[in-house]
Amino acid sequence: MNLKGVLLLIFLFHTVVNATRPVITLSADEYGASIWIIGILTSTFAFLPLIFSIHAGKIIDKIGDRLPIIIGFVSLIAGMIVPAAFSTIWSLFASQLLLGIGNISIPIALQNQLGHQTTKKNRDYYFSMFSLCVAFGAVVGPLMGGYLSEHISFQIVYIVCVGIGLTAIIFSLKIPKAEQQIHRKPTKMIDSIKLLESPLIRRALFSSALVLYSKDIFVAYFPLLGKQMDLSTSTIGWIIALQGLATMFVRFVLPKLLEIYKREFILFVSIFVAGIAFLLLPLTSSVLVIAFLAIMMGLGLGCGQPISMTTTYNASPPERTGEVLGLRITINRLFQLIAPAFFGVIGGSVGMAGVFLFSGVFLVGGSLLFKGKKGEED
Repeated sequence: MNLKGVLLLIFLFHTVVNATRPVITLSADEYGASIWIIGILTSTFAFLPLIFSIHAGKIIDKIGDRLPIIIGFVSLIAGMIVPAAFSTIWSLFASQLLLGIGNISIPIALQNQLGHQTTKKNRDYYFSMFSLCVAFGAVVGPLMGGYLSEHISFQIVYIVCVGIGLTAIIFSLKIPKAEQQIHRKPTKMIDSIKLLESPLIRRALFSSALVLYSKDIFVAYFPLLGKQMDLSTSTIGWIIALQGLATMFVRFVLPKLLEIYKREFILFVSIFVAGIAFLLLPLTSSVLVIAFLAIMMGLGLGCGQPISMTTTYNASPPERTGEVLGLRITINRLFQLIAPAFFGVIGGSVGMAGVFLFSGVFLVGGSLLFKGKKGEED
């Protein structure tokens, strides 16, 4: 499979994720779940990746990328069938666990495959395109999920996503088998944790986690805030899609920005801007202003992921790229697991506005860690 196939697969995966996660939140609300339970439900998506991503990365280093990708899409399909067949809060939890299995193997294996097929010279460009396809999925997914759920039903969203998953499996069969197994002494968990001794890897992983958790908070809780503002489901879908569209745009220009500015400066400005947008969002009820702030969030959050992926891959020992990418996913999922539950408690105590205000403060504070940092070659 060429690089275009890798990009197509990550687009299909994120289309399904972004089509269903807002629908999962709204379904849970329809079933009478409290904000706290919805926070726990949102965290469930990150639970299995948190535990197994490093181990999965080691397996991918050993057996190659194709089988883990296929297993991931099979799990994704199962995660769509359950809520389509059973209209209960427990089916939503089962769906998120199954989707989490896919979210272990698919991103790690596809990033690994992309890294193997690129060189240090063109890797920034292709990881930006990879992230662009993730963002494209974040545009198409909410629009598809919003319109299908509003005009037909929540269940039809899951059924359409089963079809997308089957299409992805067909393309996954074209992923090349591993040329040879890597024979090396098995590493322990402590050896994986020691990879964080690299300041370059530490900053890359922190920026990635900060960005990803913020996008997760927005996707999980903005539908509830929008509902309080009497926005329609399709309008909520459009606003989430606008954030994704802005993320796509900034990833088109990111390779050029990286030629002009240091990585740390780009991370500082982008995360700071996203934090300010989070702070301002609950202070307005104007759809146009909300849409503008969502775009600013997208522009800010869109820079972190591709920069962290390239930096992480380049800083990895050649025979441990899957393991390091697995460590990156683990850190991301730790934030995704803790943050929704934490902000669910905040939302239950002080309301939806508190979720966005606290998240904005956290982003602005996190951005300061990159201010004035000296760039390092990767």
